[in-house]
Amino acid sequence: MTAADSAAPSSETGTRTVRAPGLLAPAAVAVTLVLWASAFVAIRHLADDFSAGSLALGRLAAGALALAPVALVQGLPRPSRRQWVSIVTIGVLWFGIYNLSLNAGEQRVDAGTAAMLIQVAPVLIAALAAVFLGERFSAQLAVGLALAFSGVVVIGLSTSGGDSGGDLLGVVLCLVPAAVYAVSVILQKPLVADLSAVHVTWLACSVGVATCLPWAGRLVTEVGDAPVSSTLWLVYLGVFPTAIAFTTYAYALRHMTASALGVTTYLVPPLTIVMGLVLLDEVPPAAAYAGGVLALLGVGVARRTPARTAVVAPAVPGRDPVT
Repeated sequence: MTAADSAAPSSETGTRTVRAPGLLAPAAVAVTLVLWASAFVAIRHLADDFSAGSLALGRLAAGALALAPVALVQGLPRPSRRQWVSIVTIGVLWFGIYNLSLNAGEQRVDAGTAAMLIQVAPVLIAALAAVFLGERFSAQLAVGLALAFSGVVVIGLSTSGGDSGGDLLGVVLCLVPAAVYAVSVILQKPLVADLSAVHVTWLACSVGVATCLPWAGRLVTEVGDAPVSSTLWLVYLGVFPTAIAFTTYAYALRHMTASALGVTTYLVPPLTIVMGLVLLDEVPPAAAYAGGVLALLGVGVARRTPARTAVVAPAVPGRDPVT
């Protein structure tokens, strides 16, 4: 967490969300989107050198090690029992299963297509936020999300035909991360009201490492066989799109509604497509671009929804309101 973060006023007072001052939250979102877009390209680039499990473990281990000194300098986090349940769930889902499934999916579909398929997540986030976080699901947001979701459907259909080397299994594998991402954001929203973004990210990432430990032996073997450049890309995945980007995302989530922040991730696919073209010389199938236009149109509609304060439903004694 930066000095600016620690200097910012508390984002939660009771059940009310307070926005971050100035441009800190938008800047955190921008950093997250660029780094996450680069992750899709890096994963695709490493598909020939690392299997899905070893790539996930290597990335998460690098991320946890990078975050440890930053987290510990703030003191030892002291989550409650209910917070630990949420942190462990996020670690298993968002850091473990998400990475395992996405890595396997990107061995079958290109980076841009994978990025577009995962954008079903904001639809799920908005729906779950309305149910569990008390956020208002406006008609305008619903229209925007419906447009964006229809774009994702077009992308999935264009890819599953197999003309571009993608297949239906690859499409499904890239949709699984969308589901676990949506659930994890809803679990994370109450956490970052009481714990720092760095602590939440570090603890969840460490749980993700534990989840992927069965692939430790394979990681050692594949690191030995891979070129040094690929190992450096693996470290990049851990430090930048994981340690830094997940922390800036958690910071932004502390100061924005979950549904509004979720919609911003629709900007990841165009960034990924450009990076994939430049770095990998690959692009999604032609029909997928129509889906991309629909998705971006949905972003524009949804983002015009007037900003509103999020209301977090009070916890029922003895029960986590989002588990």
